[in-house]
Amino acid sequence: MVSNLRFAAFVEATGHVTEAERLGWTFVFAGLLPDDFPPTRSAARAPWWRVVEGASWKCPTGPTSSIQARQDHPAVHITWNDAEAYCRWAGTRLPTEAEWEYAARGGLVQKIYPWGDELAPDGAHRCNIWQGTFPIENTGEDGYLGTAPVNAFPPNGYGLYNMSGNVWEWCADWFSRDFHAPGPRVDPRGPGAGTHKVIRGGSYLCHESYCNRYRVSSRSGNTPDSSTGHMGFRCAWDAGNGDGA
Repeated sequence: MVSNLRFAAFVEATGHVTEAERLGWTFVFAGLLPDDFPPTRSAARAPWWRVVEGASWKCPTGPTSSIQARQDHPAVHITWNDAEAYCRWAGTRLPTEAEWEYAARGGLVQKIYPWGDELAPDGAHRCNIWQGTFPIENTGEDGYLGTAPVNAFPPNGYGLYNMSGNVWEWCADWFSRDFHAPGPRVDPRGPGAGTHKVIRGGSYLCHESYCNRYRVSSRSGNTPDSSTGHMGFRCAWDAGNGDGA
């Protein structure tokens, strides 16, 4: 998962301006805004998302916020197009959806989560998701109310962190509801075109009552220019060309 520190290095080297910065606003979860934050527009179908002018990857909750204390947290407010630009600079690529799921499973077969079938084995939290009543109260029992460091919680069997929860992760493929229709079973790819790109893994806002897509098999998609406070990405390398992120 690409951290703020890594994304900042990319921006410094290339001068890249994210789509949220060019647009001038992006969506921030209302529960992370100060109580006295001025009223703003909200998303029609998800009123907990507020339009915040000046929010971006470097100002995650608005122009007065910063990433100074979040260098090891995932970069957010990142569109698919931004993620692609980063990958080109880094000599990497976004994983296909099949690669993402294979990596998320960490060598386990037919398990619900990257660590097994129990969400909190022996009462121990293994991912950063919502606890409490969504979207009213987040108890933060896992230790985080927003994003968590990219290496929070134990890694899966392949040494990968946060494959469930924390932030949604962009994949290379176009989204299709019939992705699992008959076709190649080895290294399958998504359709050649579409309107939405695949996102996987869920986020810190996921809760079983609303969005339990932190399960390894869960699928979703979003438009390539979408930007919110829980959208990030990780990179993939071809064999022999790196160690992942």
